[in-house]
Amino acid sequence: MQSLEASFRELQQRLRDSSSLRSTGGDPVYYLVFQPQEMLRVKRRLKAWKAQLKLDDWDVETLSLAEVIGEFFAKHPLRQFWLSGEQDHELREVNETLRAALVDSEIVENRILKALEQLEKKDNGLLIITDIEALHPYLRIGAIEQRLTGKVNVPTVILYPGTRSGQSNLSFLGIYPEDGNYRSVHIGG
Repeated sequence: MQSLEASFRELQQRLRDSSSLRSTGGDPVYYLVFQPQEMLRVKRRLKAWKAQLKLDDWDVETLSLAEVIGEFFAKHPLRQFWLSGEQDHELREVNETLRAALVDSEIVENRILKALEQLEKKDNGLLIITDIEALHPYLRIGAIEQRLTGKVNVPTVILYPGTRSGQSNLSFLGIYPEDGNYRSVHIGG
């Protein structure tokens, strides 16, 4: 397993060579995979990584899924109803209700598309998606990536806390079963 810094250097190189990914017809999506226990370290390194990417002439924007989901639940018209029902229902039932609200609203996909749309107007736009652990236990990023297939025209980096086996199998947070349905480039892990 390579270090975070070695993984980031590989990401930089892959971004420089991103035209080769586009020629194969794939969306320019990159997962920077790291062990879940390294989440705090990754968050601390993010500012420096963004600065390094800017030196490589990338116009970098970040999108925090924790902020997207937090805002969605904080402003949702059913918030008070959900909170009052928490005491009367099993956690599994509450989470299923919240998961359904997220899926039905397509809020995560729409916010990613909105960020990508803004970056398409810029030269060398790059989106970094952070805090994907906020999707647990409602969603997994692989399902969102599948729904966005063919719509990602800007290089997008997903900071992925999990484990990797082989070229394409990822386990979100190291607790979900391995999933080999990711279409993107995996680095690290």
